[in-house]
Amino acid sequence: MIVSLIGLPGSGKSTVGRQLARRLQLPFFDSDHVIEQRLGCSIREYFEREGEDRFRDLEAAVIDELTQSPEGVLSTGGGVVLRPENRHHLHDRSKVIYLNSSPDELFRRLRHDKHRPLLQVADPLQRLRDLHAQRDLLYRETAHIQVETGRPSVAALVNMILMQLELAV
Repeated sequence: MIVSLIGLPGSGKSTVGRQLARRLQLPFFDSDHVIEQRLGCSIREYFEREGEDRFRDLEAAVIDELTQSPEGVLSTGGGVVLRPENRHHLHDRSKVIYLNSSPDELFRRLRHDKHRPLLQVADPLQRLRDLHAQRDLLYRETAHIQVETGRPSVAALVNMILMQLELAV
């Protein structure tokens, strides 16, 4: 079984994914880390140098590859749903969990983060609102299960996901 986590930047995909993988005793994959290992530089540097389209091409190849793994927990980048082929690969090859967070909650978590290229703008809260408006429907369309993240602990979120996965079997 592959479980994939999708959602906006800062929704907890990597943190929750690591804990979920540990609880399920499955390998953990972070698509952004795989991409950075292949590039030999940060996504932010590549994004600035090559642009978003080139980055999304590479991301699509990595998602195609990782969703063909026999098992694991996959944390994806926030914009993974922008490409139809990514949405199809994730939905058809894995159990997709949408970690849904409000833009205001995400801003609270990310306001000091300087590593997320799409948030290096004059008004990051508005940017998060725009991203949510642009992507929420795509996340919902791709997901099998939606979890409202709010403010529960990582352990509570993992427990919620495990219960939902059990019910979905």
